[in-house]
Amino acid sequence: MNKRTVLMVGVLLWVGTLFAQQPKPTNWIWGPSVGWKYQRGNFLTVSGWGLFAPNHHQYIKIDAGANFTWMQDQSTVIPELGITYYLSDKLIFPFLGAEITPYTITPKVGIGIFSLIDLGVGYGWRLQTKNNFKSIAGLSASIKLNIPLNFHLY
Repeated sequence: MNKRTVLMVGVLLWVGTLFAQQPKPTNWIWGPSVGWKYQRGNFLTVSGWGLFAPNHHQYIKIDAGANFTWMQDQSTVIPELGITYYLSDKLIFPFLGAEITPYTITPKVGIGIFSLIDLGVGYGWRLQTKNNFKSIAGLSASIKLNIPLNFHLY
């Protein structure tokens, strides 16, 4: 064997051991979500989220995304940040949450089914009104599908 072959075999073994190692433990589940929200108009919501467990029976989800709508003959995209506090880890997870956009802050209550499907209601208070757009403050209702991309907590 020449030096080049030994070096190639060594590099392949080294790379193989890197890929064979167990993943580092994580206590976050994360993924994308898609849903519908009504708040003085219909919105398609798309976001990315992360969920962690502060203890053995409650969860907190943080998400960031955008709301897409067609109102007043124009398409609009509104960024949104949200936090959801799941109060239980049974089949039905009751939750408290809040969402904030540049235009509203919306506290919510609802239920999650294994935190995969969230059904929520709330009320949005106006922070400001978007130029050439109606105020979107008021009653809010939503349904969201959360798609976990990593299923295991270590």
